[in-house]
Amino acid sequence: MKAFKILSAGVQTTIQDLGRHGLMKYGIPISGAMDQRSFVIANLLLRNLDNAAALETTFQGLKLQALNKVTMSIAGADLDPWLNDRPAPQWTAFTMEEGDVLQFKKRKKGLRAYVAVQGGFDVPEVLGSRSTYIRGRIGAPLGVGETLISRPFDPEAAEDVLTLPREYRPHLDRADPIRVLMGPQDDYFTPRGIDTFLNSTYRISPQCDRQAFRTEGPAIEIAKGPDIISDPIPLGAVQVTGDGRPVILLRDAQATGGYAKIAIVARVEMDFLGQMMPGDTIRFQRIDRQKALDLLYEETQRLNRIKDLLT
Repeated sequence: MKAFKILSAGVQTTIQDLGRHGLMKYGIPISGAMDQRSFVIANLLLRNLDNAAALETTFQGLKLQALNKVTMSIAGADLDPWLNDRPAPQWTAFTMEEGDVLQFKKRKKGLRAYVAVQGGFDVPEVLGSRSTYIRGRIGAPLGVGETLISRPFDPEAAEDVLTLPREYRPHLDRADPIRVLMGPQDDYFTPRGIDTFLNSTYRISPQCDRQAFRTEGPAIEIAKGPDIISDPIPLGAVQVTGDGRPVILLRDAQATGGYAKIAIVARVEMDFLGQMMPGDTIRFQRIDRQKALDLLYEETQRLNRIKDLLT
C-alpha cells in the first residue's frame, strides 16, 4: 500500500531495521537504527515485528503526506512533530488520513526519531537487512518526491491504541558518564593518559556521523603507537588517533582499524550515544565486564516488560 509521499526529506532520513549481522568478516558493518531501543518500541506500539523497517530521521525537516489511511507511531528524539495544524502524538500509535501532513519542525531533545508504520516499510532486503548503509551504497538517504510503501498487515492485529507509559520512555537528556570497558589496547597509553581519558570532559566535534564521533578535549598521552597492526573493530570501540583525542566508533563503523583502542563502550550505552550530536559533552566511566553484562541484562528485562505491556 502506498503510505507516504516525501514533501521534504529533512537533514537526513533513511530506512533502517536492526541491522545486517554476521558480515563484518566481509567488511560490511552492522548498521541499523542508531537508537535500537526507540526503534523497537516504535514497532511494538503497532504490534509489528521488532525488526520491521522504519524511518530514522535526523534533527528536523522531514515532511510526509499520507497517501492512504495509515496507522503509525513516532519514538525516539523529540523533533517537534506536527500533524496538520496540531502537535502529533509521540510514543503512541495514531492514524493519519489520506492527505494529512506530518512534519518535524525543530529539534527539542535527542537527535534521531523513528517513524514506524503498521506492517513496516516495504523496501528490498540486501544481505538480509533493509537498513541503509550510505558509505557502502546499500540504499541511500530518502529524497523529495519519493513514495514510501508499507508492507501487508493483519487489520485486526492492532485494534487498540497502544501508548508507552511515561516511566518507560528513555531519558534523552541524561548527564551521566558513558560507561566503558577498558582495552583491548589500553597498554598503549600511559597511566597519565588513562587518567586523562577517565577524568576529562570531551565534546563531540562537527566531524561526526553514523560511522563515528570525533571528539575535542584534552589529549590522551600515548606510551607507544598510536598505530597498531589493523585488527577488528568491535561496536562502540574508542580509538585514539595521533592527536590524542578519542574517536567513538558507531553502527556504520569500518570493520578494521589501525589505531589503538583505549576502551569499548558498554553495549547498554549505544542507544543513548545514537541520540547525541555535535556540541554535546561526554565523560567516560570505567566498569568491568560483569557490570556491563548486568546492565545489559537489566536493559533486556526492561524491554521485555515493555513488550508485555504492549502485547
